[in-house]
Amino acid sequence: MEAPHNSPATELAEGAASGTVTLNLAVESPEQMRALGRRIAGILLPGDLVMLTGELGAGKTTLTRGLGEGLGVRGAVTSPTFVIARVHPSLTGGPALVHVDAYRLGGGLDEMEDLDLDVSLPESVVVVEWGDGKVEELSEDRLQVVIDRAVGDTDDERREVTLIGIGARWAGLREFQAVSGGSWAGPREF
Repeated sequence: MEAPHNSPATELAEGAASGTVTLNLAVESPEQMRALGRRIAGILLPGDLVMLTGELGAGKTTLTRGLGEGLGVRGAVTSPTFVIARVHPSLTGGPALVHVDAYRLGGGLDEMEDLDLDVSLPESVVVVEWGDGKVEELSEDRLQVVIDRAVGDTDDERREVTLIGIGARWAGLREFQAVSGGSWAGPREF
């Protein structure tokens, strides 16, 4: 059974506080999704909260693998569905990657309290899959990534990715948008 896809990109963009920057990208393959993750990792800093939303199989963990590669962390980035959270320490002196899968958690931040995300956040990059309605209280500034895919019996690997930068921290996402031009054609520098 799939968890609900709580917030389509348009609702997130319209409902977010002022200072929101939205960027829409087309990603054609899993390789491009990982490359996008590596590219996003280039702008991540300790204390950043990244929330991933999308149906099962949309590419959330694939994007997180790219984030891990870009951050230079230890260990294979795999879905933490059964362990809820994994910490990947940096091999390069950068921030650790805390990868959380809130799929099986029902409540808000209270239910996630045992994970000590508020303690980990200042020195790590925290990435939460299925975090809508659960972790927003951790930070006023966050990057929400919504991944939409074709549903049903299809081999279509194309994904529509919406990056929603919320708060002053993500005002620079406008520069990412200017460089990207609204489409993703593979690895490029910022």
